[in-house]
Amino acid sequence: MKTLAKVGILLALTGSLLTSCAGEYYVTNHPVEPYYVRSAAPYAGAVWIDGEWVWTGGRYNYIGGHWARPRAGRVWVRGSWAHGARGYAWHRGYWR
Repeated sequence: MKTLAKVGILLALTGSLLTSCAGEYYVTNHPVEPYYVRSAAPYAGAVWIDGEWVWTGGRYNYIGGHWARPRAGRVWVRGSWAHGARGYAWHRGYWR
């Protein structure tokens, strides 16, 4: 029984460590989205996925958009900057 309890505690601690890695990163001013020309759709019905801001190297870096196959019954919601008490944080786009 003690072994089972120890395994349970270990799994709970591991799970809490993994969830703590997915935090929000704040900046005082959000970066300006770079201007680029969107290419033509590669096939009929393709959905444009807007570029995203990714936290790497201590700052937000822009990853360009791309075309994707649509998901049945879903729409793409583009990411956006959210302003809070600590500054701006990027909220990633998602399929809804």
